[in-house]
Amino acid sequence: MVKNDSFFLWTDAQSWHNTEKFFEDTKKRTESEKQLSGKRKDEKMEEVMILAEKIINLRKKNGWSQEELAEKLGVTRQSISKYEGAQSIPDLDKILKLSEIFGVTTDYLIKDELEEEEYAPSQMHENESESDRSVHKVTMEMANEYLQIIDWSAGKTAFATMLCILSPIVLLMLGAMSEMPNYHISENATAGIGICVLIVLIAIAVTIFILCGMKTKKYEFMEKEDIETAYGVSGMVKEKRDAYHSPYVTQLVIGITCCICSVIPLFGTLAVSESDFYMVSAVCMLLTLVAIGTYFIVRSAAKMNAMNQLLEEEDYTRQKKHENKKMSGPVMVYWLIATAIYLAWSFTTNDWDRTWIIWPVVGVLFPAFYAIVNGIRKKS
Repeated sequence: MVKNDSFFLWTDAQSWHNTEKFFEDTKKRTESEKQLSGKRKDEKMEEVMILAEKIINLRKKNGWSQEELAEKLGVTRQSISKYEGAQSIPDLDKILKLSEIFGVTTDYLIKDELEEEEYAPSQMHENESESDRSVHKVTMEMANEYLQIIDWSAGKTAFATMLCILSPIVLLMLGAMSEMPNYHISENATAGIGICVLIVLIAIAVTIFILCGMKTKKYEFMEKEDIETAYGVSGMVKEKRDAYHSPYVTQLVIGITCCICSVIPLFGTLAVSESDFYMVSAVCMLLTLVAIGTYFIVRSAAKMNAMNQLLEEEDYTRQKKHENKKMSGPVMVYWLIATAIYLAWSFTTNDWDRTWIIWPVVGVLFPAFYAIVNGIRKKS
């Protein structure tokens, strides 16, 4: 009986040991499978990121916007955005078509070890001419430094612009007050104080512009020249732009609203009073609202433009950069002629309080002038 009990005890212990070992082996296999699965997922994600970066770089190198590439590929702009953001993978047919559009091999698109572009034979000659263009390489460190500089200078540049708009307010108000019987201020004192304040504010603004310009000078090529970003830069900038989109829209709405509402004091005063003092006060309120609106617009636009420059999107595609270079001459001539007309009209008539109207007119006509000249240039 003792022997039988010992035998059963030994058998139970052995069974328990085998069971425990089975569960341990199963656990190890499960963990190994999870690690292998995780590794495969990481590898797949890395391949998606590689493809996304190469699509971005090739699109920018050809000077195409997302809309233009989408049209060539036969998909929507949102699909291109998802491909470039590594949120979606193009199917095999689309990858083959992408290789034809860009003139590269499919191996180059999907393999990380191929850093240099492998051109398809039919596109070799065409791409040789494009590669002759000077392209500035932008590393991750350069991109981060540029965005930090723009973040530092955006508010200061916006503030300097606001000072320029506010600078004549003191002169206008003192001039209006000097004509009121209740205020004993001579015209000479009015002009002297007002002009001094105007010059001081303009001097402060110009100083800020110069300091900000010196800070951003090393990255002037971002706006005018072709660039090629290093691996990971486009993804980083896209994340920052997506995060900034909501504040950008908010500031833009505030700025535009202030500019639109700036005429309310002027028209309101016209409706209730014909006093010159109240009219000048309304003009000063108009300038104040425009200055506030301009501050928000310039500040928000500077940051968004910097990110678009790094991505070569919106107004900074390669095609538009090349167009702007060719249009710089006609644009300069346009504004020089406008300035000459303004000065000639003002000095001959001495009607400075009316001749300013030329600037809104010139500003409204400029887009039409640009479109006409650009159209003629393209046809020729």
